[in-house]
Amino acid sequence: MTDTGAAPTEPDHGAVAAALRAGDEPVFAALAERLRRELQVYCYRMVGSFEESEDLVQETFLRAWRARASFEGRASVRAWLYRIATNACLDVLERRSRRTLPHHVTPPWSPDAELPPPADQPWLQPFPDQLLEVAAPPGEQPDTVVVTRETIELVFLAAIQYLPPRQRAAVILRDVLGWRAREVADLLDVSVPAVNSALQRARETLRRQLPEQRHGWARTTEVTAEERTMLRRFMDATERADIAAIAELLADDVRATMPPWPMWFAGKDAVVESMTAGLGAGIPGRFRMLAAGANRQPAAAAYVRRPGDTLYRAFAIELLRFEHGRIVEITAIHDIPFEPFGLPRVLDMPDR
Repeated sequence: MTDTGAAPTEPDHGAVAAALRAGDEPVFAALAERLRRELQVYCYRMVGSFEESEDLVQETFLRAWRARASFEGRASVRAWLYRIATNACLDVLERRSRRTLPHHVTPPWSPDAELPPPADQPWLQPFPDQLLEVAAPPGEQPDTVVVTRETIELVFLAAIQYLPPRQRAAVILRDVLGWRAREVADLLDVSVPAVNSALQRARETLRRQLPEQRHGWARTTEVTAEERTMLRRFMDATERADIAAIAELLADDVRATMPPWPMWFAGKDAVVESMTAGLGAGIPGRFRMLAAGANRQPAAAAYVRRPGDTLYRAFAIELLRFEHGRIVEITAIHDIPFEPFGLPRVLDMPDR
């Protein structure tokens, strides 16, 4: 599952280290800008939150600037910043429980059950695809490796949340980013055998948490043509409130979740029944859908126009997972900003 590409070679490492120790702000700012995106993706994988990943990158740079005089240059600046980012993430993870999805914390919900209030607990958040793209300066190679789809999808993010934080760091650094065991050991201040032992335990946990089909998936960074076609069919059927057309796209064992609400529905019949209520009396109004880029998987932004309103307003980012030409998972994440995905919060569009 290793992300493709190689780590960048830092130009004139000794000179950079000396400039940092001397407090050269332009040199530090340039390094921070080069590494910002990959550090944010790393922090996102660690904590499962887009918002926290932004804060953690800023915290990483703040800690690094404060500690610049102690940077001896024995490791690369990149490794130094990853160590600081890891410690910042570990500090956050010590203070709260792991981020999850509803099916990790409650049994399946009955479609005719009363709607519960949103649950006040940490939920996994989506990551905008447009922030996974790196524009390299002219004449330079990108500093962020290509982020493979299998290492950023929600199903992977949900699985690694089951790992203890230091195991999580070891797996991301070794198996996702392709660091050598010695490099991971140096960053975590442990021995190589300790890293290898942690990796073995972590991989066993991941095998239990990931879908069986996952282990045979080919690495890719793109949604397939078939998935794009099915996504358009799903979006079109949702806009028309055509439950029968949606049902045709669903696998028998489909699962639907909608954080921050804790309920989730298991199986085609339950999901269809819940959608019948949601597209009818449960959530009165009309829907418009826009294609969205999130976690390198098929996704759509849902907008709802309620009776008496003239505008469609942001409702949820819906991420789909397909197997064998059918939808096996729908994760509709509510109460999140649309702007990081390059999407407006309000649409002024005519009815279909």
